[in-house]
Amino acid sequence: MIVIKEAKTKKELKDFVKFSFELYKDCPYWVPPIINDELENFDVTKNPVFKHADAKFYLAYHDGKTVGKIAVIINWQEVKLQEKSKVRFGWFDFIDDIEVSKALLEKVYELGREHNLEYAEGPMGFSNLDKVGALSYGFDEVGTAITWYNYPYYIEHFEKLGFVKEKEYLESIFPFENVKPKFFKKVTEIVKKRYQVKPLNFKTTKEVMPYVDKMFDLFNSSYENLSSFVAVSDVQKEYFKKKYIGLINPEYIKFVEDKDGKLIAFSIVMPSFAEGLLKAKGKLFPFGFLHLMKAKNHSKDVVFYLIGVDPEYKSKGVTAIIFDEYHKTFSQKNIRNCIRTPELEDNTAIQNLWKHFDPVVYKRRRTYRKDL
Repeated sequence: MIVIKEAKTKKELKDFVKFSFELYKDCPYWVPPIINDELENFDVTKNPVFKHADAKFYLAYHDGKTVGKIAVIINWQEVKLQEKSKVRFGWFDFIDDIEVSKALLEKVYELGREHNLEYAEGPMGFSNLDKVGALSYGFDEVGTAITWYNYPYYIEHFEKLGFVKEKEYLESIFPFENVKPKFFKKVTEIVKKRYQVKPLNFKTTKEVMPYVDKMFDLFNSSYENLSSFVAVSDVQKEYFKKKYIGLINPEYIKFVEDKDGKLIAFSIVMPSFAEGLLKAKGKLFPFGFLHLMKAKNHSKDVVFYLIGVDPEYKSKGVTAIIFDEYHKTFSQKNIRNCIRTPELEDNTAIQNLWKHFDPVVYKRRRTYRKDL
């Protein structure tokens, strides 16, 4: 018999996080999170997303052994402001037993119906800055710090339980040697002159900080028309600023501003932390922190995390300036591979940015939907 219990205490939430470590202990492709970071993410007193979202965390047991977990989420901004009658679910892991996945998903339906919501969708996090999607292709590729991994049987469970594909995401990769300056050098100079815009580069995190709020505002305006978008709130800006900006190499943050000092484009790239996280095994101490710092300073793979352009400047070649600046930085650091985080399959505008670099789609992931 499968028993489902809500995880409420610190110990139970720690068990919730650590179940994935047990499930994937023999999998070389799963990249573990830092346990304390996950616990902070789930803490209603620390993560500002809970000002406009509710979440419940459940563990599944069989004969006293943990066999699965799920987070059930209602983002009230999404429900009330965007009128999307949706209950989310994420952090969904389970053994290959259809009774386990079925029992966990029943908790999703239960909360959704309790609030008169119309459908469930997942896997997805609290907001657009969280991980998203179940891996459907690329199971033999190492994950990244900002994506979930799952075994192939997850897809079979969704389909057997009546879920249908809602959104498709693509992840691509290309070697840095594919980046030929001829594709953007000339455009860069034309755009700079025609629109009187200029790039901003940074050497220290302190230099970046005054621009971060503007960056999130631009992020909101850049992506507001996408079907899955939920805006980043002011309190979330402060949280992400304090927690994450310091982890990113300042030279990997590129901005473009116009002649009046208005931010019109941005991009954030991170070194690949995958190898460091694999060695850290979920803990910063005693040596995990050193592994992450080594990855930050020496990784030859980079992950393009976010990129955004003011709607007024889209299709005007502004991204050529960003690529030009990255080419200079990556050449100095002898970067080897450029990795793209999940992009919506129907977001052709963003995909067109990379076409000259001959990217290869090496992973696909999906969210699944079920009407309640």
